[in-house]
Amino acid sequence: MMKVDPISAENPIVLSTLNSRYIHSSFSLRYLYANLGETQQLATIKEFTIHDRAVDMAEKLLAMNPKVVAFSVYIWNVVETTSVVKLLKTIEPSVVVVLGGPEVSHIPDQPEVVEMADYVIKGAGESSFKALCERLISGDKPQEKIIQGIPQALEELNMPYEYYDDEDLQNRIIYVEASRGCPFKCEFCLSSLDKTSKTFTLDRFLQEMDRLYQKGARNFKFIDRTFNLKVAHSTAILQFFLDRMDKELMVHFEVIPDRLPDALKDLLVQFPANSLQFEVGVQTFDPEIQSLISRRQNNEQTKANLLWLREQTLAHIHADLIFGLPGDTLVGFATSFDQLYVLKPQEIQLGILKRLRGAPINRHTKDYEMVYSPAPPYTVLKTKDITFEELQRVGRFARYWDLFGNQGRFKFTLPLIMEDANNSKGTSDAFNRFMCFSDGLFATEQSTWKISLKRQFELMYQLLPNLFNYSETTVMNALQLDFARSKQKGRLENILNRLPSQKTNQANARQKRHL
Repeated sequence: MMKVDPISAENPIVLSTLNSRYIHSSFSLRYLYANLGETQQLATIKEFTIHDRAVDMAEKLLAMNPKVVAFSVYIWNVVETTSVVKLLKTIEPSVVVVLGGPEVSHIPDQPEVVEMADYVIKGAGESSFKALCERLISGDKPQEKIIQGIPQALEELNMPYEYYDDEDLQNRIIYVEASRGCPFKCEFCLSSLDKTSKTFTLDRFLQEMDRLYQKGARNFKFIDRTFNLKVAHSTAILQFFLDRMDKELMVHFEVIPDRLPDALKDLLVQFPANSLQFEVGVQTFDPEIQSLISRRQNNEQTKANLLWLREQTLAHIHADLIFGLPGDTLVGFATSFDQLYVLKPQEIQLGILKRLRGAPINRHTKDYEMVYSPAPPYTVLKTKDITFEELQRVGRFARYWDLFGNQGRFKFTLPLIMEDANNSKGTSDAFNRFMCFSDGLFATEQSTWKISLKRQFELMYQLLPNLFNYSETTVMNALQLDFARSKQKGRLENILNRLPSQKTNQANARQKRHL
C-alpha cells in the first residue's frame, strides 16, 4: 500500500455539505461525526448553503488547514459542490477529497465531481468513512477509489442528536429518524433499492428525543419514508409528543397514504392546530402508471384517509403529485390533480419527474422516450406522451400554484378561479381552470419568479374578470377580504387605482386585434 503523511490534530478532517437553505441542518454529517470513534477528536463539521459563493467556501475550508474534506452530495447541491471541489483541488491539490451521498453512490452513473475526488463511499457511510479516516491517519492510503459502504445494524450506531447545538435547536429544523429503509418499490424513488424497513430500538430512540426536547428542540422533522408502517411503533412516538405538547411543538411525518388504522386515528384527533404536519406522497391516481412503476397504492383508501384527516383532525396536509412519469399524459395528470384537489389538502406540491441516479425508473427511458435535462436536477423535458411545451406549462402551473394556492393568502379570491371545480355531476375541472389562470399570468408577466405580494393582488384584479367573466366588483370584494388578512400596508384601492381599468384593457386588446 502507498504511504502518506499521517494526519495530526493540527491537520483536521472536515465534514462538509451545502444545505439548500440555512434553516436546514445536515443529518448525515452528524451521523458520520457521531460514529468516528477516536478519530472524532480530529474532525469538525462545517456547513454551508448552495447560495454561498464557491470561492468563499473554499477559502473558509482551507483556512481550517484540512488534510481531508468530506462532502455529502445530493441532486440539489452537486453543481455547487463541484465548483468548491474544483477550487480546492486547484488551490491545494494535496487535500484529500472524499465524497458520499446519493448523487455519487451509483457508479458508473456518476457526475463530474467524482473524477476530481480521491475517494467515493457508496451507500451507508458510518463505518466505511471511519475506516477510511483511520487508514489515512496511519498513513495507509487505500488504492481503491470507490469504497462500498457497509450498513451497520441500527443498534450498533451511535445516534447523532447530541451534536445539534444551541444554534441548531433555536434556528434550524431538527431532523430525526425512527426507522431506516422502505419495503415498497416505487421506481421513481431511491428507497425502492432498500430491502426492507428497520426501526431503531424504541426506548433508546425516545430517550434521545426527550433529551432534544429538554434542550429546547420544538421542530422535529422525521425523515422516515414510512412512518406509519409499524403501528405500535408509530403510536408510541405520537403519544410521546402528545405527552409533551406545548404551543411551540411541531412534528412532521411522511406517511403511507392508504394506511391509517384506528389506533393512529385515536391519537391524531388529539393533536392541536399547528402541531402536526403530514407529507403524503400520492404521486398519481392512475392505476396503470402505478402498476408500471411498481407502486402499490389503494386509491380509494387513500382518498378516504385524506378526507378523514381534513375533516376530523387539525393536521396540516402536504400532498405530492409527480408529472412526467412513464405513461403519464397532460390529461391524465389533470385527472389526478382534480381528484386530489377535491380532498382539500392545505398544500398540493406539484413536482416534475427527475432522473435520480440509480433509480429503477431509468429502465423505462428507452420505451417511453424519456428525455431528461443533462444538468441537475435532471428534470424530464419530454416523453413519448408529453411534449416539451406541456412540461413547461405544468412547470409554470406548479410555481404559480405554490404562490397563489399553497401559501393560503387568497382564501377568498382563489375560489373564484376554482369555482367550477365541482359541478353538478360531481366531477372536477380544477386543473383546467387554474391552467387557464397560469397561462394568463405567464402571458402577462413572462416570469414565474420575483412576483411580490402586491403584484399578486394586481394580477388577480387584472386577470380574473377577463379570464372567468367576473365583474370587477366581485373580484374586488374577494381581494379586499384577502388584503385585510395579508397585513400589507396601505389601501388596496390605492394600489389597484394605478392600474388601467378592465374596460381600457379590453379596448386595447380589441385595438391590437384590428392592427
